[in-house]
Amino acid sequence: MSSVPALAACSPGGFDDGGSGDREARYQRVIEDPHPRPADVIEAAGAPTSVVRADDGSLLLTLDAGNVEDDEGPAASAWRIVDRHGRTAAEHAEHADAEAVRAAFRGVPGASCGCRRRARRAAHGRHHRDPVALPPRRHPARRTGAGPVHRPATRTVAPPAGVPDNAVRLAVDERGTAWSLAQSLTETPYRVVRQRDGRTLGSTAVPKPYAAGALTARGGTAALSLIQGDGVRGLLVTTDGGGHWRTVGAGIAWRELKHGPESLILESLADGRLLVGEEGGRYWLADDRTNSAFHELKTPATFTSFTVVGTTLYGIADATTATYDRVEGEGLWISRDGGREWRRHGQRGSRSGAEATGPGEPSA
Repeated sequence: MSSVPALAACSPGGFDDGGSGDREARYQRVIEDPHPRPADVIEAAGAPTSVVRADDGSLLLTLDAGNVEDDEGPAASAWRIVDRHGRTAAEHAEHADAEAVRAAFRGVPGASCGCRRRARRAAHGRHHRDPVALPPRRHPARRTGAGPVHRPATRTVAPPAGVPDNAVRLAVDERGTAWSLAQSLTETPYRVVRQRDGRTLGSTAVPKPYAAGALTARGGTAALSLIQGDGVRGLLVTTDGGGHWRTVGAGIAWRELKHGPESLILESLADGRLLVGEEGGRYWLADDRTNSAFHELKTPATFTSFTVVGTTLYGIADATTATYDRVEGEGLWISRDGGREWRRHGQRGSRSGAEATGPGEPSA
């Protein structure tokens, strides 16, 4: 089976070789087709809207092709599961409406990406129907409330116990600690509440005069962004389970962020390092797990979204609105060495910054 064709369909410079008229005609046929083929939707979309990785290294890519002329009308969506060697394990596409909320997926520890084999197991490993491996949740992409937690024993998805009713952000780390950002309707400042098994372990007030935004927890580190006025001005970080907090952010050009707090990306790596940046902008990675200093990443394209799984970085370059044309470097880019080298998924070869540096890894 082949790897994702849409991510290999662009020329080396990142642009489709076909004429714009041909692309427009193909695109229109795809979104108007009541039963589109996955490969056609993937080619039209050009880049995934999200990527999820399972424990076995397989990836689930979701892609959308919307109506270019209007925010209403026909659309198409697809997902494709690619195993760790780049082979397509399963795929699906469907006709949609441009205004419809797309399904979102999340990884579940101990599961692989895939679908149940009714007659026999696939030769390359165990597969489960996606509500087990990657539970779909139909909600807006920018979720602000407390989200669900997967319970492998019962194969159910439910809210974590005891989360405050006024929680506006939630992160659950690998130890099962739920970190929530509670916002009171009174003059009381934001508070970070940490809980395990429904028992409150402690809470910390966000220092004045800051409000708080993004929240992340992983690898022994928990952090949230500190907002003042219309911009992010730093991070509040703990590396000892909430015992001690400090403000950090040396090396990050906070005042040069252009898109506002709502576009901030804050991710924690499995080793405790933090990644911070903004959609369609610049990104910085901590030098070590103390998160005392950050350095700016050199990316091979302008990333419109960014995801971290373990210590692997996944950057997506795509148009910000539906378009017939490609953008430079369009596709999914992967770095396994902290952003020093990147390779585009579906293509051999890697790039450091904007220069090709050699052959890439054969697996995703």
